[in-house]
Amino acid sequence: MSTETDIHLLIVDDDERIRGLLQKFLVRSGFLVTAARDAAHARRLLAGLDFDLIVLDVMMPGEDGISLTRALRAQLPTPILLLTARGETGSRIEGLEAGADDYLAKPFEPKELLLRINAILRRAPSPKAAESGPKVLNLGPVRYEVDRGELWRGNEQVRLTATEAALMRIFAAQPGAAVSREKLVSDLGRDDGQATARAVDVQITRLRRKIEADSRQPRYLQTVRGSGYMLAPD
Repeated sequence: MSTETDIHLLIVDDDERIRGLLQKFLVRSGFLVTAARDAAHARRLLAGLDFDLIVLDVMMPGEDGISLTRALRAQLPTPILLLTARGETGSRIEGLEAGADDYLAKPFEPKELLLRINAILRRAPSPKAAESGPKVLNLGPVRYEVDRGELWRGNEQVRLTATEAALMRIFAAQPGAAVSREKLVSDLGRDDGQATARAVDVQITRLRRKIEADSRQPRYLQTVRGSGYMLAPD
């Protein structure tokens, strides 16, 4: 059982029974938990509270989970875990492209939800992630401050999701070296499989849009044929 009772989760699901069950389970697992019945309710809570992670159902009346994910990602770096109906492969990929960090198909075992949440929290930015002093990688007009895990374009900070921040830390630890997709899947705490490898590719595409002048012809976050991906700073 977790003892990290300072970690605050937001559960967003229109099904009152599921919402209640998730809340009870996660509270027993050591988290602080607040629940919202729909996107509008979630927005009101997010306006006044800070959360460490959002568990968000895709299929909700009114504004759905993917639309809410896209809107939140433009404002907040808070990690998002989507809950999707089994077989909604298109929704899962669309959710990742919208900025979600991971997804879990219903029905699921509560223990699997806990494992996914902990995996996302492990790869979220940490102020202790680097203690070797200031270090900057220049990527054209963009710079990555390694010690702080921050991406900047001039005086404007570029928001990174937890997964994007984790990818940058992995690449920045070995600039100029190819990192395999298998290692990225492993380091990001995902299970092996085609869906997770595809999810990594989606996250790479999203990260390129924040770094590259033309994400279709990447200069700094390169694909190394047969080897994986490589960060190539100036």
